[in-house]
Amino acid sequence: MNILILAAGYATRLYPLTLTKAKPLLDVAGKPMTEWVIDNLAPIEGIEKVYIVTNNKFAGDFQAWADAYQTSHPKLQFEIINDGSTSDADKLGAIGDIHLVIQRAGLADSDLIVVAGDNLFSESLEDFGRFCREKNQPVLGVYDVGSLEEAKKYGVVAVDPTGAISSFEEKPALPKSTLIGIALYYYPANTVSRFGEYIAAGNNPDQPGRFVQWLYTQTAVQTWQVPGTWFDVGSKETLEEANRLFLQFRA
Repeated sequence: MNILILAAGYATRLYPLTLTKAKPLLDVAGKPMTEWVIDNLAPIEGIEKVYIVTNNKFAGDFQAWADAYQTSHPKLQFEIINDGSTSDADKLGAIGDIHLVIQRAGLADSDLIVVAGDNLFSESLEDFGRFCREKNQPVLGVYDVGSLEEAKKYGVVAVDPTGAISSFEEKPALPKSTLIGIALYYYPANTVSRFGEYIAAGNNPDQPGRFVQWLYTQTAVQTWQVPGTWFDVGSKETLEEANRLFLQFRA
């Protein structure tokens, strides 16, 4: 099983903070956002390698971070993939980046966990890995934001009695629930190969949830509810809120 961290965006809403530093490398409560992600993924059994896909502007910064991080976490192997983009104008989009890494790293026959590098988790994702191995089906991480108004910002998910997605509505004006899909995904090897099919059909290569929207109508996609606190940083205000909130979760 491999892990792919999505970190190729330019986070223009956080300018000027992100003019010289990638959003996932910004500190939250004393450590980079990416470390919150990887620290909680690290307990998952059977991780072969962690791939981080980023852009030409910040590839060197991620390599320097990974080299430093690996000194204290020698069991994790990292590879930084530069997608070659230099701005929003020539970016590949999140799904385009996933497809690029699958091709470049030869991951078409490997199980893959995909997660956005700016997602903050307060608790270990070890059980997510265990659940994915048991199900051996595509899995979407879901979270209850507790507010219909807040749910309007995300993809709202409904599940059937087996826990599989029964509907997925992106940023609905009238959400039917407060359960949302987040950028935490598991794709078994037999699904990883379908990213090429999705791209070849001319589908939107941005926003990773769009692949799930396309996929769940063709095959069962299970859901796994994220425990503890999940937080999505999208603005200076939410970055400040994350700093306050995640101080209590520092080890």
